[in-house]
Amino acid sequence: MFLALLVSGCVVALVVVGLFVFGLRRRLIQRSGGTFDCSLRWNIREGQDASGKGWVYGVARYSGDRVEWFRIFSYAPRPRRVLERSAIEVLARRTPEGEEELALLSDAVVLACLHRGTRLELAMSEDALTGFLAWLEAAPPGQRVNVA
Repeated sequence: MFLALLVSGCVVALVVVGLFVFGLRRRLIQRSGGTFDCSLRWNIREGQDASGKGWVYGVARYSGDRVEWFRIFSYAPRPRRVLERSAIEVLARRTPEGEEELALLSDAVVLACLHRGTRLELAMSEDALTGFLAWLEAAPPGQRVNVA
């Protein structure tokens, strides 16, 4: 009986510590400011339908001339993807369609982009989209920026 209580207590303690680390990691990412909630779908194939599959929820952070994207459900201290401002080409914007409405946040706008030859989609709120497009357009003189 005592062993079962001890094991149960250890499991509960590990779950609490795991949740605390998730929260702490997000706080550390947001510490420097300039973060926004952003879902990402990487390496989109031509003609791929707008299903809810492939979307990963995360947090993006502005860092100079880059946007660093972190998965929410990860313990990794480094960003999963890094998008350089000079390499981002905005192709189109749209509202979520079909199953995407269930996979994304309720007020999301989908931005189709090209980054170093890889097609990707970013889904963010209208406010975050305005900030993202302003950040893209604020590139230093001489940098090629394509904002649809």
